[in-house]
Amino acid sequence: MLSKNTVKFIKSLHQKKYRSESGKFFVEGEKSVLEVLQSDFSVEVLLVTESFEQKHLRVLNSFRGELIRVTQNQLEQVGQFQSNDSALAVVQMKSNSAFFPEKEDLILALDDVRDPGNLGTIIRVADWYGIEKMVFSPQTAEFYNPKVIQSTMGSFTRIQFFYEDLAQVVDRWKLPVYGAFLDGENVHQLQKPAPGILLMGNESKGISPEMEKKVTKKITIPGFGHAESLNVAIATAILCDNFKRLMGS
Repeated sequence: MLSKNTVKFIKSLHQKKYRSESGKFFVEGEKSVLEVLQSDFSVEVLLVTESFEQKHLRVLNSFRGELIRVTQNQLEQVGQFQSNDSALAVVQMKSNSAFFPEKEDLILALDDVRDPGNLGTIIRVADWYGIEKMVFSPQTAEFYNPKVIQSTMGSFTRIQFFYEDLAQVVDRWKLPVYGAFLDGENVHQLQKPAPGILLMGNESKGISPEMEKKVTKKITIPGFGHAESLNVAIATAILCDNFKRLMGS
């Protein structure tokens, strides 16, 4: 049975303050809930409709958290989806632990990407291109924002990430840094790049002056029309495609 306290707690997770205080976030919708259940995230509470439960008995048989059977109306009241006839999961956040790059890694770094929708789309792009490691500046949108989680379509479960001052990260790793600029080298003419960091900047201001100093090579996407610039998520996808092609991955 869905208690008032559980409803209140889940609704509190709509706000960053309470996500941070509790160390919890929520995932909703059939695909994303199934993804998180089969990932290394720890799911603590699972709200399921009868139809979802019957359809996914095999997956649910291995679930060891609290399972609560609910109606579609109850799901829609506690989550953010206008329509949800499947499930909602309350999940434990991961610790903000830095990883160390492997020899062949292409790592995606985001410098002050503020829009949750852009961040979610970029995470999904990274997953599509097999990029498993990302690092975010402290000003970048919150990974656990519901809009980010929704936009990733489950890809958030396959990404290693942490937040830290990017200048410190770059100094520590000592890897080539490829930065996206309007006046950079045409990415179509780039020779086979060494593994390193692909740096994307803020939606309106681009890469910060501090991080510009850390860039090894400036790159750009050639335009053939009259648009002033590309959305950062679209630009990330184009650059990832070119880098993966050039690196032979």
